[in-house]
Amino acid sequence: MALTTDVKAELVSIRNAPPTVRVAEVTAILRFAGGLHSIAGRVAVEAEVDAETLARRVARDLAEIYGVRPEIAQVQSSTANEGARWAVRVIGAGETLARQTGLLDQRRRPVRGLPNRLTTGSRAEIAGLWRGAFLAAGTLSEPGRSAMLEVACPSSEAAMALVGAAHRLGVAAKAREVRGMPRVVVREGEAIRTVLSEMGAQKTAVAWEELRQRREVRAGVNRLVNFDDANLRRSAQAAVAACARVERALEILADEVPDHLKVAGELRLAHRDASLDELGHHADPPLTKDAVAGRIRRLLAMADKRAQQEGIPGTEAAVPAGLDV
Repeated sequence: MALTTDVKAELVSIRNAPPTVRVAEVTAILRFAGGLHSIAGRVAVEAEVDAETLARRVARDLAEIYGVRPEIAQVQSSTANEGARWAVRVIGAGETLARQTGLLDQRRRPVRGLPNRLTTGSRAEIAGLWRGAFLAAGTLSEPGRSAMLEVACPSSEAAMALVGAAHRLGVAAKAREVRGMPRVVVREGEAIRTVLSEMGAQKTAVAWEELRQRREVRAGVNRLVNFDDANLRRSAQAAVAACARVERALEILADEVPDHLKVAGELRLAHRDASLDELGHHADPPLTKDAVAGRIRRLLAMADKRAQQEGIPGTEAAVPAGLDV
């Protein structure tokens, strides 16, 4: 949650946005952080947010843009894990405000999605819309395999409208439902950085990108180390198995082993960690890698054939359990 807090703190500090952008932002906050209620037969507009500074910002914008006087009250959190929350309420002029912000249509019906003028506005207005939605119900996780920027939505229509707004910013976002709650999710690292920048969280975007790159480099190094370790482990096991089979072959054939095959076998035993190419360089005269491999292969085949004829364990029986033959 630390990154989410950083993003919201940076977004709340934005000042002097154009009026249309402020309208988009505050409308999104009202839509994603609350909505419309009926109190004593009157329409009330309410937004419940997780920071007092945000509540005061919403109240100030509503007063300056629409000329209403919101109430701010600390409310009980719905879950034990959440901290204090604040509600911004407009009761007396609630219906007028709901119509002005587009939360009510001309027939006094609640709008389930977002006002069309917001999702088709300028790039700055759409960025303000996303900023308001994130301030109201957004979260940002740390870079990694499960990294995502997510906004909980009040309805599937609102989720689809927010996805469309993201696409207008050039960001691939998806709507999904988790435990009955519609959500909009951005997962790709570059897309997350773009959303943060567009919303105005420039510092957090830079910090998030640096953290993402560091983790990718670290993950790449770990993969290479693990790959090298696995290769070394397999090579060591193969060398132990090969030497065990050669020793058994020389034991089975004893004095009957041909000289050129015996030389190849002894080279394998004398230089247990060497590659076939290196074994060839140790031979006198030098041999190619294929020549060494061929001679060792024939040595093992000859020994296994003799073992089968005599009814005794072959070369594979000498390999320690758990190693490749």
